[in-house]
Amino acid sequence: MTNPCIICVAITGSVPRKENNPAVPISISEQVESTQEAFEAGASIAHCHVRNEDETPSSDPEKFARLQEEIRKHCPGMIMQMSTGGRSGAGAERGGMLPLRPDMASLSVGSNNFPTRVYENPPDLVEWLASEMIKYDVKPEIEAFDLSHIFQAAAMARDGRINGPLYVQFVMGVKNAMPVDKQVFDFYIETLNRLVPDAQWCAAGVGAGQVIVNEWCIAAGGHTRTGLEDNMRLDRTTLAPSNAALVRRAADICEQYERPVATWQQARDILQVPLRT
Repeated sequence: MTNPCIICVAITGSVPRKENNPAVPISISEQVESTQEAFEAGASIAHCHVRNEDETPSSDPEKFARLQEEIRKHCPGMIMQMSTGGRSGAGAERGGMLPLRPDMASLSVGSNNFPTRVYENPPDLVEWLASEMIKYDVKPEIEAFDLSHIFQAAAMARDGRINGPLYVQFVMGVKNAMPVDKQVFDFYIETLNRLVPDAQWCAAGVGAGQVIVNEWCIAAGGHTRTGLEDNMRLDRTTLAPSNAALVRRAADICEQYERPVATWQQARDILQVPLRT
């Protein structure tokens, strides 16, 4: 295959803490340094959360603004993708950073179980977040934790509630949600291609499933996500020393399958995300 593979690095998330892995970047300066290293290793999308000083998750737009300014300065051209996930806020608070006009933002279009609670994405909130993304020209990355989420995203794209072309990420390996299962993965791709033939897709695997899903994505011609948000280890006994180490591992798999790692210019062309001026 010759089509470039976009590598997204999920640098921080809302859950991992330094007690789990000291390499998890928490402060803005730590996140910027980690993102720059991952960018230089081949990541062209930074999936971003922000934290408080005590490491708890935050939705503070001021923190997102500082992070965006610094990433744009130190990683010129990299696609900035902000999380609107429900672990760091509730209701409209989850979309409070969208007026900053990041390149992209995550969008979960349905609810599902998480390890200890229900990940709630009620229809009215989903509709509002999607409308805010259209308002501020932010491209959504659909986070699909369940097959129904692919159908919902396809319906929203058809009737204009999501601007195309659609970009869907299959999330696998979250406890109590969809496990890392190859037949399900293949069916996700088949279903998305049937419903939205011009869609682009990627996938994320959690924990030990990360490297497995990385390889499935790359072998199947899709894009992939890695990073300390989803997985903090290189193997069962070795902590990942950085986000960049996980990006390099994904890049090595690209090389095995003779797929070039997408540059930031190629990633923007593939996803139709123009550079902000």
